[in-house]
Amino acid sequence: MKANKKNLLLEEFDEAPFSGIDVEDIEEALHHYIKQTRDEIAAITEQSQPPTFENTIEALEFSGQGLERVAQLFFNLNSAETTLEIQELAQKISPELSKLNNDITLNKALFERVSGVYEKQDALNLDTEQRRLLEMHYLSFTRNGANLSEKDQKKIRSIDQELAQLSLTFGEHVLAEMNDFELFIEAKERLNGLPDGVVRSARKKAQDKGKDGYLLTLDFPTYLPVMKYAEDRDIRKQMALAFSSRGFKDNENNNEAIVLRISKLRHQRAQLLGYEHHAEYVLERRMAHELSKVQKFLDELLDKAMPVAGEQLQEVAELALEKDGIQQLQKWDLHFYSEQLKKQRFSLDEQKVKAYFELNKVVHGMFSIANELYGLKFKENKKADRYHEEVIVYDVFDEGDQFQALFYLDLHPRSGKRDGAWMTLYKNQYIKEGKNERPHVSIVCNFTRPTDDEPSLLTFTEVTTLFHEFGHALHAMQANTVYPSLSGASVYWDFVELPSQLMENWCYEKAALHRFAQHYQTGEKLPDDELEKIRASANFLEGIQSIRQVSFAKLDLGWHAIDPSDIDDVKQHEASIFKPIQLLPDVKENCMSTAFSHIFQGGYSSGYYSYKWAEVLDADAFALFKQKGIFNAEVAKSFKENILEKGGTEDPMELYKKFRGAEPKLDALLERAGLVDMEDH
Repeated sequence: MKANKKNLLLEEFDEAPFSGIDVEDIEEALHHYIKQTRDEIAAITEQSQPPTFENTIEALEFSGQGLERVAQLFFNLNSAETTLEIQELAQKISPELSKLNNDITLNKALFERVSGVYEKQDALNLDTEQRRLLEMHYLSFTRNGANLSEKDQKKIRSIDQELAQLSLTFGEHVLAEMNDFELFIEAKERLNGLPDGVVRSARKKAQDKGKDGYLLTLDFPTYLPVMKYAEDRDIRKQMALAFSSRGFKDNENNNEAIVLRISKLRHQRAQLLGYEHHAEYVLERRMAHELSKVQKFLDELLDKAMPVAGEQLQEVAELALEKDGIQQLQKWDLHFYSEQLKKQRFSLDEQKVKAYFELNKVVHGMFSIANELYGLKFKENKKADRYHEEVIVYDVFDEGDQFQALFYLDLHPRSGKRDGAWMTLYKNQYIKEGKNERPHVSIVCNFTRPTDDEPSLLTFTEVTTLFHEFGHALHAMQANTVYPSLSGASVYWDFVELPSQLMENWCYEKAALHRFAQHYQTGEKLPDDELEKIRASANFLEGIQSIRQVSFAKLDLGWHAIDPSDIDDVKQHEASIFKPIQLLPDVKENCMSTAFSHIFQGGYSSGYYSYKWAEVLDADAFALFKQKGIFNAEVAKSFKENILEKGGTEDPMELYKKFRGAEPKLDALLERAGLVDMEDH
């Protein structure tokens, strides 16, 4: 530590003190709070009083809060503003945190106290949330080896520590591959077809490197437009090969051994705990519950989508042949000719439409919709500390002007930020000693940053991405539960996407769009005919998109719903899973598994199906809004009270039925996606 420097993380803090801390402070604080957590656990186990819900379950629930705050801050920075020092600390501290978690869930004395409360729960007069908390904590012990022999518990400890490090390394490799790739283009005409903003950005990136020409990188605001609009097929091919071979090249960032090791360790762990495989272990605590139910769901979708996808692919292939004589459509052609076909069929020019989606206006329109639905008000907080100058912070108030949440918005790509978009927390919501502690919520995205010539303009897909993450944020902001581990988005992973995917629906509604879809130069509202084109094209190539999502879910289960012990070739195994449902020729240089961060770095292992599963929920839920009115106060109030506020306090299907009155039906999704058989029309 630097002499005389106060470590703000060792003091009680509400807002994260980003600018007043460094990596040394974080490391010191993590070690301090690890020790404090151990002391708190010891106080529970060493007390002389018999176990009660209050002195054991609640005490356990509220232990380690100091550690959780600092760990949340640290791992969020590792995703959104990482450095080599942060990555080194992540590698160093993750095994220690894993060991602490094991020391808690494998603590025999603690488990005996938890079991004591669990076994007499019927006599305790617990409410629904308390019962849920008790069940969750009891299962966190049994599902992490509390009933195992000491020898097997040691194996669990070893596996968990190794998995924690492997997952971090996997993510570091993918980020390094993203940052390392550079494609310099000298002649501007080779960029024909690309939007002006992308060309200007490429020019600036080259200048920043001291070069004359244009620099293309793999960040999403560059990569996706290249795939959609670049007329130069060779550029599309080079970009596609680079993106789809992340973690698969013969270099220090290769993830093949890590994929094999993670899948085998997860299987070993599941078997030690008495499960057939990792998927069975995971699905026990999911809305779907059983592998057979997930597989049936995916196969039903596949059955409906495959014939439609085949026809749609044929249309794209015919256009490629007709326009450019391409005999065999490749992966780097699909986006490009799909976009051409969309423009031809709907006269929808995405680049023209972008002019109506200026980022700041979209954000404030989104706030306006949240205000109409849930009474929320967003006021910029210019004094709040932030981890990067581009982050915007808001205070969020409810309709009674009570503080509801602190909200961070981080919207543009940087070298220290991983790709994609996500919602996260810097502080959980909970109620303790009569005080409702409100959450600190963050959305992180990678949208094109403004230039000297124009503001940040979003594609319609980016608009829906922002609304999606905002739906997650609303789930966190509106949380109103007693216990932090049941709060907000702390729900089953196949339920967590309902609020986010539901929120996307407002992007297609005129009454919502007219709040923010205005031309950034003229102020003109998005013309009705353009809105109709967006709506008409919403299901464009939905068959192909559905097959894509199902194939990812199948790949996930292909690693986790089997015994992977004999797999020694990642690419070969992946190809065998994709082969029955692949629409385009395989590319030997490509491998998805080695950059499939959702399942090997994030929390979606055995859960990627959740995106399609939640589409059924959101289609069914929005059908009620459509029926009663998209801003219907009664429906919005019911969704807020039965879904958003309740978090994980009840079984998700029960919560959904309270909102909707019945279980969700697949029909709503099939109809919306245009995947219903002709005879069903």
